[in-house]
Amino acid sequence: MKNNQSTIQKRREDILQMLAEKGGATIRDIAKLYKVSEMTVRRDLQLMEDRRLVYRTHGGVVSWGNIHGTTLFNEAIMKWRDLISRYAARYIEDGDSLFINGSRIALNMLKYVDNKKVFVYTNNGWAIGEKYSAGITVCLTGGEMRNRVMIGDYVMRNLLSVTVDKIFIGCAAVYDDGEFRYDIPTEIGINESMISRTKSDKVYVLADHTKLQKRVDRENSYGSSRYEKKIVLVTDEEADKTILESLRKHGIEIVIAS
Repeated sequence: MKNNQSTIQKRREDILQMLAEKGGATIRDIAKLYKVSEMTVRRDLQLMEDRRLVYRTHGGVVSWGNIHGTTLFNEAIMKWRDLISRYAARYIEDGDSLFINGSRIALNMLKYVDNKKVFVYTNNGWAIGEKYSAGITVCLTGGEMRNRVMIGDYVMRNLLSVTVDKIFIGCAAVYDDGEFRYDIPTEIGINESMISRTKSDKVYVLADHTKLQKRVDRENSYGSSRYEKKIVLVTDEEADKTILESLRKHGIEIVIAS
């Protein structure tokens, strides 16, 4: 029987309570405990992470309240993400038109684009209400809003009428085998549509070191994707060196924001 909203909310509250008591758990254990799929657990945890209630690790999750030096840890991650955004902004040139997907780290680049005229086309709901410099024009795709990301057929139809110069995207995870994970329905299709309508032969992916993961298994919330165009991954100095080396072997260009 399909879960109703009250059942879903109760499960998420119970997961948070369990994490507060135990400190952390694996996705597999949570799925077994609540008798749901690992895909469902990842969807729950993604929402919790978006609200900064938990921190997702490789194959598991930790309650923010049980991380040693939680405040410092949170500040450090946000500092790295901000640095990546600032560093990636140097790839934006005056007069560029851009695609930015639902990634907050990619959208944050626009705060560091000064004295340039840039047109941005995005399905990122976090752009609503943001204030950027006078030269930046932001056009929203419209569509069904889910976790501040616009999805659905409406987005796909609108993308077919747009062509841009460059694309900047984020992801839920970067696997060491060169695949990128996404945890929102239809996000892979939206990203691929954006890429297909981009003139540049490069795709800029912004991901801090916590997103770089070793492939333990091939299960994830909604799927993973490889891209035919050249990938430029912008990450930070804390990234696992073995993962970076593996990504290079898979043809991904690595840029370290420092």
